[in-house]
Amino acid sequence: MGKVSAARWSAAAAGGALAALCTLAPATMASTKAATTVAHTKKASCDWAIATSVASCGGMHALVAAAKKEGVLNVITLPANWANYGTIMKDFTAKYGIKINDANPDGSSQDEINAMVQLKGQTRAPDVLDMGTPFAVKADQEHLLAPYRVLTWSAIPASAKAADSTWYDDYGGYIAIGYDPSKVKVAPTSFKDLLKPIYKNEIAINGNPTEAGAAFAAVFAAALANGGSLHNIAPGISYFANLHQEGNFVPVTGSATTVESGQTPILIWWDYLLASEVQPSVKNFKIVIPSDAHYAGYYSQAINKNAPDPAAARLWEEYLYSKVGQNLWLEGKTRPIELSHLVARQAVNRAAYKALPPVEGATEIASVPELTAGETVVAKQWSAKVG
Repeated sequence: MGKVSAARWSAAAAGGALAALCTLAPATMASTKAATTVAHTKKASCDWAIATSVASCGGMHALVAAAKKEGVLNVITLPANWANYGTIMKDFTAKYGIKINDANPDGSSQDEINAMVQLKGQTRAPDVLDMGTPFAVKADQEHLLAPYRVLTWSAIPASAKAADSTWYDDYGGYIAIGYDPSKVKVAPTSFKDLLKPIYKNEIAINGNPTEAGAAFAAVFAAALANGGSLHNIAPGISYFANLHQEGNFVPVTGSATTVESGQTPILIWWDYLLASEVQPSVKNFKIVIPSDAHYAGYYSQAINKNAPDPAAARLWEEYLYSKVGQNLWLEGKTRPIELSHLVARQAVNRAAYKALPPVEGATEIASVPELTAGETVVAKQWSAKVG
C-alpha cells in the first residue's frame, strides 16, 4: 500500500496511473560495474545475512554466486495467479537455477509474521515476504526484518519505504467490486448499492481484515464511502456490520472459487487480483471501481532477518526491482512502485501499461501512521461488531 500523505490527487490529470503519485529524485543507482569493483576488496566469506546492499558484500556477481550455492528460495503466501507471481517465480528459477518453495499460497499477511516467528532457525522458514504495509510495519516493530537496499532504491519514493530499509512497497492498485453478471443481474457501482436487498447472501471480502491486507483495505474503502476518512476507519467497520445485519455479507474468505461456485458472486478486492485471479475463470466477469470510494494502496516487500537463504533472498529482491521484475508485475495488471521511473526511461511494457484501467476523480492513499492507526481500530472492533 502506498504511503503518501492523505491529500487527494487527480488520477485523471495523471493519466490514470497510480504511480504518478511518486515524485522521483534523479536515479543514483549503484552500477553493476561499481558493485563488481567492490568485490575485489571483499572477503570471500562475506555474510549475506547482514548485507545491507549488494555493494556491501561483493557486488552482483558475488550475490548471484552465493544465491546459486544456496540453491533454494522460500517464499510464502504467493498464489501463482496473484500479481503474475507464477510467471515471476518461473522466470527467476529459469534465470538463476534456484528452486522456489512457495509455502501456504492462500495464506494471509499475518500468516507470514507467524511463520517467521514459529519457524525461526528452520530451513523451511520464509526468506522473503510480500504483505500488506500495516503488517510489514508490525513485523519491523517486532524486529523480524533485515535492512536491505536494492540497486534501484532511489527509484522507490521516500514515502513508499521504511527509513531503515526494512520494507519497501512493491505493487498496488484500487479496491474494486467484482461480480458475476450471470448471477448478479443488477450491476453494483458503489458501496451504497451493495446494501440493497437484491444482493442478499452475495458479497464477500478476501478474509478477516485483522489478518488479510486486502480485506483491511476494503474496510478503509468502505469508510471513505460512508463518511469516514483516512483518519477514521470506524465507519467502514460499521458499514460491514450493517451489510452483515442486512444479510448481504457472507463471512467467508472470498476467492475465485467462491465466485465460481456462486457462494459469493460479488467480491470486494484489489482490481488487479479480480482481473488476474477471477476474471479468467468466470465468463464475462465485471470489475468496477466504486464511485463513492477511490481507495488505492500498495503491498510491501521485505526480507526475513533470520532467512535461511539470505543471498537468495537478496537476489530475489534485486530481480523484483529490476526493469524485468517491475514489468512482470505490470503484466499482472498491477501498478509497480517504479512505474513512473520505467515510463520516464521508456523502459515500460507499453501494452501492459495501456491496459491499466483508467480512474477518473480523486484517489486517496493512507500514510503509514494512518494505516497503523486503522489497523488498531479494526483489531479492536471487527470481531465484536461484524463477527
